[in-house]
Amino acid sequence: MARTVNPIQDRSRRAALERAAYLALYERGYAGVTLANIAAHAGVSRGTLVYHFGSRAGLLAAVMRRFTRTITAATRRALRLADTPAGKLQAFVDNQFYGVENTRRFYTVSLDFLAAATRDPALMAVQRDFLRQTLELDLELARLAGNAGAETRARQLRALVEGLSVRFLADPAPDLTAYRADCLAGLRAILGWD
Repeated sequence: MARTVNPIQDRSRRAALERAAYLALYERGYAGVTLANIAAHAGVSRGTLVYHFGSRAGLLAAVMRRFTRTITAATRRALRLADTPAGKLQAFVDNQFYGVENTRRFYTVSLDFLAAATRDPALMAVQRDFLRQTLELDLELARLAGNAGAETRARQLRALVEGLSVRFLADPAPDLTAYRADCLAGLRAILGWD
């Protein structure tokens, strides 16, 4: 007799496994993390991971999809709640640099994943989906200065955020307030507001 699966419990279980895999990925890096490491971190068997995700690559792609969706949704929500153009910029910056440890963890995993994706077409598809989602947000901000040239400004906005994120990771004692201020000043300059 086949086992009955409760879809809500199954989604909850998958989410918990993805969170554990994200933390293991941060601690060990993409190249160094194994299903055994992730299983130990999650307190489950390797078989449980294989059952839910099929393979290590399937699990790690699911991890990146979940966390990029989460960050994109949080940023979208913050932009919707902001009632002025300046408020939208501040909300965007706050969501790009959202706490020292969270920011360090996300950008470490994200850059490591990007490096792996350059050699794996399936992972690159996940990366390109993330880029598509961020482009939508970047265009929304770029259009605060009008539609003409918005695509160029959107690329410049993303380049600024990604450049600051790399510097943040290399900084032994990053000052979150300073990174937010630098990001906000750069965004304002790109939009022609200063």
